[in-house]
Amino acid sequence: MKIAAIQMSSSAEVSANLTRAADLLRQAAEEGAVLAALPENFAFMGAREADKLAVAEPEGRGPIQDFLQGAAQRLKLWLIGGTIPLAVPNEPRVWAASLVYDKDGNRVGRYDKIHLFDVALPSRAESYRESASIAPGNRAAVIDTPVGRVGLTVCYDVRFPELYRNLAAAGAEVLVIPAAFTATTGRAHWETLLRARAIENLCYLAAPAQTGMHASGRETYGDTLIVDFWGRVLARRVRGSGVVVAQVDRHAQAETRARFPALAHRREFQMALFSGS
Repeated sequence: MKIAAIQMSSSAEVSANLTRAADLLRQAAEEGAVLAALPENFAFMGAREADKLAVAEPEGRGPIQDFLQGAAQRLKLWLIGGTIPLAVPNEPRVWAASLVYDKDGNRVGRYDKIHLFDVALPSRAESYRESASIAPGNRAAVIDTPVGRVGLTVCYDVRFPELYRNLAAAGAEVLVIPAAFTATTGRAHWETLLRARAIENLCYLAAPAQTGMHASGRETYGDTLIVDFWGRVLARRVRGSGVVVAQVDRHAQAETRARFPALAHRREFQMALFSGS
């Protein structure tokens, strides 16, 4: 079966972003994908982080959720909706929610981004504080799909390998990482981190990404990748909007996991701390 990862350069106009996403999802379906994943913030990249509050939707209702449901149903495509801003009751922040729809348009899963990007980049006048407008999630999520059991994560999560090891322990065979990586951190770390997460968990990995300059003046890195369970890059799109598609061979993955059972070799251990005199 085939999976697709979609690369976009999203703007501050929701309707324009949804139109572009619709075109790319249609292309993914035409290329034979069974499951497609959109990038982080696919429906809205505002001039300021706080701008997402104005387009936040209550759970279950709104034009972005209606779009995802309709696209999945119309294209008969399992769909992972990157992230969208869902309103948090009784507080002025949103969840960065990754919603999953089956080919009949039923919402069958949700993951709220756990790790928030509150950083000042070294040697650059560039800083971010996602926690000012986003409330962190607290639940990991795996979901059964036709291409295997999928572990859901988002962007900055990729720097926290314990999350992925727990997803693998819960049976994940495919990891999905919608992202809007900065150009600076992308050049330094993007491919290395993605391939490491795939290799150490013997999982396929799809990383749909934002690319280019956005309304805020922020530049995102792009380089959407699909990686196999041995760390091989199967498909990539470096720049510009588009779709990458790759085959998932669950038999080969299962055989490799049986012959190279690193996931079964995990051991519990105690930590010893020593201090010098």
